[in-house]
Amino acid sequence: MHTPLLSCADPLRPAKADPHFAAETQAARSLGAETALIDHDALLAGDARAAVRRVPRGFGAAWYRGWMIPVARYGELASALAEREAGLIVSPEAYRRAHELPGWYSVFADRTPASVWADGVPDVRSLGPGAGIVKDYVKSRKHDWDTACFVPDLADRAGLRGVVDAFRALQGEFLAGGIVVRAFERFMGPETRVWWLDGRPVYVGPHPDTPDVSVEPDLAGIAELVAKLDCRFVTTDVVRRADGAWRVVEVGDGQMSDRPPALDPEVLIGALTSERVQPSGRFPTAGGGRAGED
Repeated sequence: MHTPLLSCADPLRPAKADPHFAAETQAARSLGAETALIDHDALLAGDARAAVRRVPRGFGAAWYRGWMIPVARYGELASALAEREAGLIVSPEAYRRAHELPGWYSVFADRTPASVWADGVPDVRSLGPGAGIVKDYVKSRKHDWDTACFVPDLADRAGLRGVVDAFRALQGEFLAGGIVVRAFERFMGPETRVWWLDGRPVYVGPHPDTPDVSVEPDLAGIAELVAKLDCRFVTTDVVRRADGAWRVVEVGDGQMSDRPPALDPEVLIGALTSERVQPSGRFPTAGGGRAGED
């Protein structure tokens, strides 16, 4: 028996998978795994029960591969699935740990740029002199580099506030958590995305932003940190710093990390669905145990 897969429905044709994830859904079916679709729009609107109405009762514990879900909505999804005797293999607590920078930062602190965060403008004195990067718990606006991302001098409090205000305005309702400021490090070459399942790299390849460029990274020491994070399915984006050191610039929950075209969907989905995961006992609701912790 194979582990089931949940994905997102096409908003215009809800009985079919969203085109962005259709190849992965088809790969799961071809490999013999059950699939079901959730209504991502309904979930974001706060109606988790409507979001899972197409998931068969007794569907079991499943991986999710789909659009990004805010942490609170992910917990609601876990609860709604539990009512249908279904569940998410990645618990809400583990999802938060991998998805948001404050969850994974302490584990990777020695291998990632120094960072601070707050609801408002963070106190950046611990980052020392120099430049910085503004983002939220999940995303930056690197395509708005000069106005809403890069801070040339962290000692310039007014300049920092201006970038934070611009970032917050552009993110709007999509702001995830609070404001993060990271020390700027000069990198060379493209980022590489590493996909980890149970602490093992199942694919090392290009970052979706540079799909035609691939660099073989040195992962020495990173596997130990991934294992310490204790999240089953994660991605790490790594890049070489100007001094030659390999740095982890981002960690993400693998369920929502974008798959570059070079990654055959059967490679990824085959690893995820190779055998059925046996849940222990009933599926708890949010706040009531492993599968619903938040």
